[in-house]
Amino acid sequence: MGNRMMKISFYKYQGTGNDFVMIDDRSESFPDQDLSLVGQLCDRRFGIGADGLILIRNKADFDFEMIYFNADGSKSMCGNGARCAVAFSKFLGIIEKNTSFLAIDGPHQATLNDGLVELGMSPVSSLANMGQDYFVNTGSPHHIRYVENVLDYPVVEQGGLIRYSQAYAPKGTNVNFVSPIASDEIHVRTYERGVEDETLSCGTGVTACALVFGYQNALNLVKIKTLGGNLKVKFTKSADGSFKDILLIGPAEQVFSGEITI
Repeated sequence: MGNRMMKISFYKYQGTGNDFVMIDDRSESFPDQDLSLVGQLCDRRFGIGADGLILIRNKADFDFEMIYFNADGSKSMCGNGARCAVAFSKFLGIIEKNTSFLAIDGPHQATLNDGLVELGMSPVSSLANMGQDYFVNTGSPHHIRYVENVLDYPVVEQGGLIRYSQAYAPKGTNVNFVSPIASDEIHVRTYERGVEDETLSCGTGVTACALVFGYQNALNLVKIKTLGGNLKVKFTKSADGSFKDILLIGPAEQVFSGEITI
């Protein structure tokens, strides 16, 4: 870090318990190559504390661009983070009710409705079988395993084994454990790559799980319970086995704001 002192204004947002440091970086003054700084800001003991950090930037032909970092500095798509980015952009006056923005996996559309953000996710070409399990890429890679009682399941231990397994080397994968609780509702817990721990909710993860459950049960809307709150996923299944018009629906709330000197 050298002797550089820098004051950073930030806002803290959470979407079903997945929490993020949000920075208005339309001036592009944040040193986005400094991944140790990202880790420092996300650190729950020595920094602000978050699962990830999000920069909002101007982007030609879009309302904004979301630059998302996991707590370890790696980049990915984050569904809950994107919902928070939409709410933050409304707070900043960039958007009103509808938006078109850019993320790492391409363009997204979203709508703000009564405090809920309806986020358009990228189309998914197919679901892959991994033995008894499934693999789905919803902008980020997700392994999905059905378990008897997800509330009692050793998510961190088993999630870590799958995440670091040879099948997913070298980059690894996120891992989701699922228990159905109704004909149209599932309970999901997620081990997140990049956080290297369980998070209270994972937007791309619950989307992946909803597609698998919806495909198996001929649904086009699945309700999801996570440790951090409730979400819904709507989608259209095409004849070729792909999924489109995928919407991740849930809350995004500002928790606090502040300044930190680094």
